[in-house]
Amino acid sequence: MNVDEFLSGARDAMSVRRVYGDPIEQNGTIVVPAAAVSGGGGGGGDNEDNGGGGFGLHARPVGAYVVKNGEVTWKPALDPFRLAMVVLAAIVVRALVLRR
Repeated sequence: MNVDEFLSGARDAMSVRRVYGDPIEQNGTIVVPAAAVSGGGGGGGDNEDNGGGGFGLHARPVGAYVVKNGEVTWKPALDPFRLAMVVLAAIVVRALVLRR
């Protein structure tokens, strides 16, 4: 695979479709899901034109835009794991502060 093909594939993978999902419409309400997307890649080769590369993506839902009666609102997604980590960190910090 040459570099142009690799970069073209990476560009396609990082499209806006990865961030905003297809709108869903029901009973006059439109919901547009949104995600946080990050990625990275790398490659290399030698003097004999041997080489390779790779690319990875990570996506997580962050919420959705809701369009109803001509008004747009943002509804955040709840990530239970992240919430639990924040609560646990707060408990640890509180315990350390009270210990002193």
